[in-house]
Amino acid sequence: MGKQTALYAKHLEANGKIVDFGGWDMPIHYGSQIAEHNAVREHAGMFDVSHMTIVDVRGPDAKAFLQKLLANDVDKLTEVGKALYSGMLNHDGGVIDDLIVYRMEGWYRTVVNCSTREKDLEWMDKQSRGFDISLTERPELAMVAVQGPKAIKIVQGIKTEAADLIASLKIFQGLPHSDWFFARTGYTGEDGLEIMIPETEVAAFWQALTDAGVKPAGLGARDTLRLEAGMNLYGNDMDETISPLQAGMGWTIAWQPADRDFIGREALEQQQAAGVTHVQAGLVFESRGVMRSHQKVIVDGIGEGEVTSGTFSPSLQYSIAMARVPAGTGDTCQVDMRGKLVDVRVVKLPFVRNGKKQFE
Repeated sequence: MGKQTALYAKHLEANGKIVDFGGWDMPIHYGSQIAEHNAVREHAGMFDVSHMTIVDVRGPDAKAFLQKLLANDVDKLTEVGKALYSGMLNHDGGVIDDLIVYRMEGWYRTVVNCSTREKDLEWMDKQSRGFDISLTERPELAMVAVQGPKAIKIVQGIKTEAADLIASLKIFQGLPHSDWFFARTGYTGEDGLEIMIPETEVAAFWQALTDAGVKPAGLGARDTLRLEAGMNLYGNDMDETISPLQAGMGWTIAWQPADRDFIGREALEQQQAAGVTHVQAGLVFESRGVMRSHQKVIVDGIGEGEVTSGTFSPSLQYSIAMARVPAGTGDTCQVDMRGKLVDVRVVKLPFVRNGKKQFE
């Protein structure tokens, strides 16, 4: 039996199929993964993401510490509430984790993955030596993601006292309201909110969302939605052996100012100088069959790569995948599907954004 979030009873009440996810008992679906996926694309769906780890960084050196720790630069956060996506790298330039950091009033809030919690906290603690900071985990806060074209309006109708604050949020910004924290972020390619809530209040909020017609969605729909949106999954699309340059995360590296010595910088500069051998690409297979992780990708005359995440796309009605392919790959390649080489198209990510196909 794994750890359970404050919403575990609600998942059982809604007939959620529970599976182990990073040591947590979480719902993979509530009966129909496709229906949950479509609800997010067309109306609104909600996810229990309380298994994510919230770590607050405070102290005089908080900014300097994060500038050392992260490949992206928190100095870009010019206003309170602004959020930043970044890789946290090892000295070889591999990705220890990907995370979001919010600038608060004199401190910072980070949100890291549940499957990497222990190594993340250990790494952050180790790198904090010599900096005047404190790292505080916030396990008393649950998290609910409400995503979809109607998501924000519905939440405003339930949390009327925070409606004006929610309306003021820009994309990739999060602000507190009393003990709650509302962020206009997500992992689905739709507009919506990720909300941090005291555990004692989250079940009532979940019920209010249910009563307002928001559909509970599990890990299965979360995965197909994020893949359609071209968003990486840690452990699939990148890990400690893969650099941001190979994982489609080059845009998250802040090379300037040149004297900011973030962890992994030297290794990334060496990779760039030598030439990155593999890059991330989107693959589309419009015939029968589904591309899956670890299938071999063959690019004639250039080399081989690997599918990192593959699925059937409910929005497009055929298989899509993210892959690490040889640099220089053109518009087509082949994937080894159960011993048979099939021709697939190479497209630019994302596949779907705000419910609409993004490639030709």
